[in-house]
Amino acid sequence: MLSNANLDKMYMLRRREVRKTVGYLYGNAGTPVNLGEQMFVMIMNVVTNMLWGSSVEGGAGENVGAEFKQVMSEFTEILGLPNISDFFPVLAPLDLQGLCKRMAKPVEKLYGIIDNMIDQQLKVEKESENFLQFLLQLKDENDSKTPLTMDHIKALLLDMVVGGTDTSSNSIEFTLAEVINNPEVMKKALKELDEVVGKDNIVEESHIHKFPYLQAIMKESLRLHSVLPLLVPHSPGEACIVGGYAIPKGCRVFINTWAIHRDPSIWENPLEFNPDRFLNSQCDFSGNDFSYFPFGSGRRICAGIAMAERMVLYSIATVLHSFDWKVLGDEKLDLSEKFGIVLKLKNPLVVVPLPRLSNPALYRLEP
Repeated sequence: MLSNANLDKMYMLRRREVRKTVGYLYGNAGTPVNLGEQMFVMIMNVVTNMLWGSSVEGGAGENVGAEFKQVMSEFTEILGLPNISDFFPVLAPLDLQGLCKRMAKPVEKLYGIIDNMIDQQLKVEKESENFLQFLLQLKDENDSKTPLTMDHIKALLLDMVVGGTDTSSNSIEFTLAEVINNPEVMKKALKELDEVVGKDNIVEESHIHKFPYLQAIMKESLRLHSVLPLLVPHSPGEACIVGGYAIPKGCRVFINTWAIHRDPSIWENPLEFNPDRFLNSQCDFSGNDFSYFPFGSGRRICAGIAMAERMVLYSIATVLHSFDWKVLGDEKLDLSEKFGIVLKLKNPLVVVPLPRLSNPALYRLEP
């Protein structure tokens, strides 16, 4: 599903959702909008369309997106909290911190959304082709060697929705906030966009390889704001020695990329947002350079890198190209971070869009 060939086939889906978002922002031009919330709805619609072929529209999309974003935020925040039971498993049944009890509510809501989607798929024609329908067919075939239950399907879908939506939308939100906060970076980005696309046209996904500065902006944002600050847990199959430290078999290991990406021994002025550092850099997302690996490394590297590169860069380019952005009160945006298993802005990104393209028709879904 996440291969380059399949992603190419789904280009029109991504384009439609990006253009719908542009249309929504144009319809609310001159008024404050929660830009992070709109990016979340856009990414959520792309991911859910890929998985089960449906999305939320218009005002309903705004409401559902806000609710889903809130539930997911609570879910990932609790996942990132220190749990004494991880260090002393014998205490797990006591739930001393009440984390299991707190987690029950958001999990119930998220599974409710998944249950609703599965119920809808069970009512449609079997010939319908999407990832969820494929999983349901596998379940019905009942392979005794590798049985797939409804619980497995729900857990897999939840992993993919949470993993694909929250990380990408937060990356876009952090990046846009940093660019809006840095006039010189904004000026360079708009110069590149206007030279490649112009104000009489719209950004297409085919343009993104022509945006070296925007690519540098994306890389710098992922360095400074590692949306998965501890990546995903790793665990050795056998006891081993790493950097002089003994790692027992089965031990849970976390890699602190947030700290690595801000290490002053590796990065000059690490707390400064400076995309120029990546313009002539060989750093990429392959995970081979252990000073920069926002998507992880090795066999457990993020499976959705290609999707994230396309969607995040395409979204950033379109939003910056289509609108000028005014900050409420003409003050700088607060870029304080809220820690969880997924890093996010502490305060919502609320800004005012002002159209900058030459023709209002360019803001329609099919300009």
